[in-house]
Amino acid sequence: MAEFGARDLLDCYARGVFPMADARDDDRVFLIDPERRGIIPLDGLHVSKRLARTVRADPYEIRTDTACHEVVLACAASGPGRAETWINHAIERLYVELHALGFAHSVECWQDGVLVGGLYGVSLQGAFFGESMFSRARDASKVALVHLVARLIVGGYRLLDAQFMTEHLGQFGAVETSRTDYHRKLGYALGADGEFQRAAAMAGAAALQVISQAS
Repeated sequence: MAEFGARDLLDCYARGVFPMADARDDDRVFLIDPERRGIIPLDGLHVSKRLARTVRADPYEIRTDTACHEVVLACAASGPGRAETWINHAIERLYVELHALGFAHSVECWQDGVLVGGLYGVSLQGAFFGESMFSRARDASKVALVHLVARLIVGGYRLLDAQFMTEHLGQFGAVETSRTDYHRKLGYALGADGEFQRAAAMAGAAALQVISQAS
């Protein structure tokens, strides 16, 4: 794995493959191309009324790319309901390298100068590969997801890859698709020029309006 670098990982993403590990302290890295894939349609994000009220209230300062490594570390940390993580040290290093190259991005929730939630992922053309999220304050990761989707819509993205379908993602309108259909969607997305920083920082109400107009 020592010779496998960030550029190699980008090539994997372009083929629909992503990395995982069995445990934080397990140095082995596996490349996964699952038969079923979870995606969040950018024109179909479901935001509950309660979450919409929270987003409009702007309880957190939303920043992008100011603490990407810290977000990765927070996602890799164990916590309630998550005794182990798939983000080992080799994968952590790869995402830090991708961020330095401008391909890995974070959406962060800050409160009183403290990072309390967020998510990170990889941007490649018009595809965004969501990797992981964390929350240390109420709904912080959910708020980050809403802001991510709004940013991707404004940035001209065509695909938000969620990797595996889960009950948690289902509440946001995520759907499961076959490997064949996913690769078709990926090819379509790679034909676009998504720009993660095209959107300026926006308030929660503005993010919700962008999402509503895309639906």
